[in-house]
Amino acid sequence: MASSRIAAVSEGWISTFLDGLALKDRNKILAAATSRRFAANSVITNQGHPADRFFLLTKGRARYFFNEQGGRHILLHWVAVGELIGGMALLAKPASYLLGSETVRGCNFLVWDRATIRGLVAQYPILLENALATASDYLAWYLAAHVALTCHSAEQRLAGVLASLAGVIGQSVAGGIELDVTNEELANAANVTAFTASRLLSAWQRRGVVKKSRGKILLRESTGLFLHEP
Repeated sequence: MASSRIAAVSEGWISTFLDGLALKDRNKILAAATSRRFAANSVITNQGHPADRFFLLTKGRARYFFNEQGGRHILLHWVAVGELIGGMALLAKPASYLLGSETVRGCNFLVWDRATIRGLVAQYPILLENALATASDYLAWYLAAHVALTCHSAEQRLAGVLASLAGVIGQSVAGGIELDVTNEELANAANVTAFTASRLLSAWQRRGVVKKSRGKILLRESTGLFLHEP
């Protein structure tokens, strides 16, 4: 979910985590981080492992996932530039990561160890307020996803996922918004089968709402996703 709050800007990326800070304080916080590069399809945090690092994405794309006991790899919220991973590291009591996270493409992060980020939060309490605001955004996203799963049809759920991803990871190109996402990823996020996702996408393509290509979807008209085929 994209945040509507005014955000701090640094070196071409935007993060609400740094909202409300003077430039010198923002620079001090950034200087305390370590820059790390992760290749595409790399695990960033492991579900259930100690939350000893806090991450801010400055380039690339990542996402959260959950591995359930039956072995299913459930894709959750996509993470865009400026967003956070590893918020459990901010807690006073040592905790474990509730979710895993992984890169979708090559990513650059600013990384703070737990002691460092907690020290900065103590010095700049607004950081904790900003992190809580981000957590609230994520909660709203999960609430919407749960309501959709409970009350909406497969077509409505998939349409909602596409519309949501358009605002998070979509790239404006000639003819619409391009999404770097596979049928399988969409099916997982919408909790439908891959066959159902493929069938619905094909129907939308026939109506000119989307255009499919290998590993990409061009969303031509988002409102058309929510119009039932006669």
